[in-house]
Amino acid sequence: MSDTVEFDLDAYLGRIGWDGERRADLATLRGVHLAHSWSIPFENLDPVSGRAPSLDLGDLTAKLIHGRRGGYCYEHNTLFRNALEALGFKVTGLAARVVLGADRPESRPRTHMTLLVHAPGDPQPYLADVGFGAIGALLEPVPLKTGEEFRGAGRRHRLVHAPHSGPLELWVLETYDGAAWEQQYAFTLDPFEKPDYEVFNWYVGTNPRSPFTHSRYVQRVSADRHVLLHGDLLTETLADGTVSERKVADEDVERLLKEEFGIEAA
Repeated sequence: MSDTVEFDLDAYLGRIGWDGERRADLATLRGVHLAHSWSIPFENLDPVSGRAPSLDLGDLTAKLIHGRRGGYCYEHNTLFRNALEALGFKVTGLAARVVLGADRPESRPRTHMTLLVHAPGDPQPYLADVGFGAIGALLEPVPLKTGEEFRGAGRRHRLVHAPHSGPLELWVLETYDGAAWEQQYAFTLDPFEKPDYEVFNWYVGTNPRSPFTHSRYVQRVSADRHVLLHGDLLTETLADGTVSERKVADEDVERLLKEEFGIEAA
């Protein structure tokens, strides 16, 4: 993905705490994917404040790396894509329909950015995604294949094909929630480019019907817990499935963003 700013791989890897190998192989892909997921929070503080976030690389670097902020899918996966390409991977941008809670895939627009990744010499492509703001999100990439269950960082996923009217196969990412398989998002393999995501980003970041423009949504995940601030409700889900909730007063939000999510200033 071209940009007028040169990507600072050293700064990015420092931000996510990755000091492993810098090779375009599966081990590096998994390690960097997980490190990013654990280090940079998901948040929509710009859209909920009336600002569509910039997807320019310089702005993303300033915000997510040096500013120690988070972002939503377009910001996370644009940054991650640049990192993977700097490491030597081939990356294709995809667009997905978020079907979590939907009756059928066609009822939702394509508003989520995800990535298809190839490593040199490896014929197996991988679905990678560090920007899906849900507890069922990928923490590690999964092979693009059906018929298998994949376990990564304590989460269980699989890919299935769903019937639809288009000429391309429809892939659906599912996660196991402890009781059943739950659909997360659906996608085809036609590529999308930066101008496409600019349009999606403007719509999702400014449209009054978008869930990201009227309610605060901040999450962070670690090895032992998932923490979500949705509006004024803070939900903590531990690795053993224990869930606790509490309301957060307005005057406590700024402190909470810093202490729980590592966000210094929004």
